[in-house]
Amino acid sequence: MKGDGKGQIVPPKFGTSGLRGLVAEMTPDLIANHVTAYLAGFPEIGTLYIGRDLRPSSPDIANTVVETALAAGIDVVDCGALPTPALALASLSAGAGAIMVTGSHIPADRNGLKFYTPQGEISKADEAAILAGLGQAQSLKPGLRKGQRGGRLTHDTAAEARFMARYVGAFGPAALSGLRLGLYAHCSAGRDLLAETLRALGAVVTELARATRFIPVDTEAVDPDTRARIAGWSAELGLDAIVSTDGDADRPLLADETGQIIAGDILGQITSAALGAETVVTPVSSNSGAEGGGRFARVIRTKIGSPHVIAAMAAAGGKVVGYEANGGYLLGFEAAGPGGVIAPLWTRDSFLPLITVLRAARTAPLSAVAAREPGGVTRSDRLTNTPVEISARLTAALRQDPAAFLQDLGESLAETDLTDGVRMRMVSGAVVHVRPSGNAPELRLYVEARNGPRAQALLAAGLAALGARVARIRQEAGPG
Repeated sequence: MKGDGKGQIVPPKFGTSGLRGLVAEMTPDLIANHVTAYLAGFPEIGTLYIGRDLRPSSPDIANTVVETALAAGIDVVDCGALPTPALALASLSAGAGAIMVTGSHIPADRNGLKFYTPQGEISKADEAAILAGLGQAQSLKPGLRKGQRGGRLTHDTAAEARFMARYVGAFGPAALSGLRLGLYAHCSAGRDLLAETLRALGAVVTELARATRFIPVDTEAVDPDTRARIAGWSAELGLDAIVSTDGDADRPLLADETGQIIAGDILGQITSAALGAETVVTPVSSNSGAEGGGRFARVIRTKIGSPHVIAAMAAAGGKVVGYEANGGYLLGFEAAGPGGVIAPLWTRDSFLPLITVLRAARTAPLSAVAAREPGGVTRSDRLTNTPVEISARLTAALRQDPAAFLQDLGESLAETDLTDGVRMRMVSGAVVHVRPSGNAPELRLYVEARNGPRAQALLAAGLAALGARVARIRQEAGPG
């Protein structure tokens, strides 16, 4: 593939969240081939649920998924535009497969497919099975076997209502009574449902910045302009908190009463303790707070990505939960809410951590709630348009000599963790973690430090050092 002068255009590929790629290359044939391989790999799927986010390309891609499944004799239930966890709840409750058309938090010129089996999100082994069948699917058009009927198409207009009932029933209609919340709506597939759910729980909700143009909101690396807008709304409106999600509403964003964003791993810690979890599974990119305070009997660290978290949760069993630094939360056991039972949902969810943490704002400012949590302050950002081969070369060099990179930051190396990328702990106790993105031409940087200003300074210095190294590699590679 040719680059665009700024970075790399990569073909659609499987990453940590299913198939992702540029819309221009998400052709009907490519989509049909992947859907065909997926259906062939899971012959127990007789019914397929389909959902989508609000980016402009999603309706057409969803139509291709529907047509492919129907042509293969699979019944299809179209749920329209809705949050990914709401689609997952609907399909899992029906014992069906599901495909969510979404690019999550990445820009509108990209899109993707998230696959679910009747048991939940696809695992890394499931992914391998789909890829193994893709070669055959590329040479075959989906069609009916002899004597097989075409699939039937129906619509489910109540999936969102059932998802909302899950939380209203578990927390009760007065759970958020008295709270004044702002909802940064942008173009999230969950904006209307989240507003309705929060109001059903007793909160007063003010919608902010509803958009018709798709806006990529990365809850793990919130850009400075978004941070400034949120802080401005808080100062102007005197809100208790501001909430939002990413594009497909499986990752939460929460800002406290001062407009400062609470990191997703902090949301995970608070939620896990409130639900009575005994085992916590979280990637190495989350801060060290899960191990602090003695609240959990066991903490398991994994590679980054929900498939790795889910695999470790399944192996652990019991009262297990998972969360990621992006805030996505996975409930692995039947938990007791203040108003009723919360059933397990083994996929990223933004509603549960938002509601659980917001309840705490009824008795204390959210800034104080977050400040009580153990562990350092985390920040993350990314170098966009970084070609995959450059990220690979840079990461390999860091593995060979991590101390040299820390010298660029004026720090000394204490230990290195190569679980996923290169995670470097300094003698000072701070952490920098470099990792190529699994689903986009980006290089991600995660940092942890003793306080917010130090974390922000370390993030800026780390990005500058990485940018200089990327520039050197580009120069050595020359034009082409």
